[in-house]
Amino acid sequence: MTAKIAVLVSGGGTNLQALIDAQQRSELGGGEIAAVISSKEGAYALERARKAGIPGYVLPRKNFDSNRAMTLALVEKLRALDIDLVVLAGCMVIFTEELVQAYPNAIMNVHPALIPSFCGQGFYGLHVHEAALAYGVTVHFVSAECDGGPIIAQKAVSVFPGDTPETLQKRIMEQAEWKLLPEAVRLFCEGRLRVEGRTVIIEQE
Repeated sequence: MTAKIAVLVSGGGTNLQALIDAQQRSELGGGEIAAVISSKEGAYALERARKAGIPGYVLPRKNFDSNRAMTLALVEKLRALDIDLVVLAGCMVIFTEELVQAYPNAIMNVHPALIPSFCGQGFYGLHVHEAALAYGVTVHFVSAECDGGPIIAQKAVSVFPGDTPETLQKRIMEQAEWKLLPEAVRLFCEGRLRVEGRTVIIEQE
């Protein structure tokens, strides 16, 4: 059975592109990106989806009076689309617990640092790199605690003298995010991820 994936975005969609490229190489373990949902109108990620023939949808954050109201609308949309896996790929909205309740251990996020360092409220985008000149990337399941869900995979990235937040961000994306996220999605779609407490067990093939 094909796992239907929804990718949630807010901006340019570079991690989405990494997933699209992996899908085109048949590297998502039989999973299929069935929808790209943006929290902003005009996000370039929607253009990436269009070029790949993937349906795109917009749920503008500004149209909702709270994160909870947006979360409830999102859950309704995901259920209508029969989604199995939700991937947060640069989505700049903190969703409320209704999303986790609807998709327990079926929401992935990529965070540009080695959790539990440099995570939580306020740590997103370049703020992470500015605070940490961060050391790597973590892909984790989303829980009710911000950046606190079970860790699926991590990869360290070298920090060099003279690095800026921008140069480090680029290296982290190229060497870690764009590799780790498709790999984690593949393992999920192959049914090889099992969560025990706060630990993710990767089943052998």
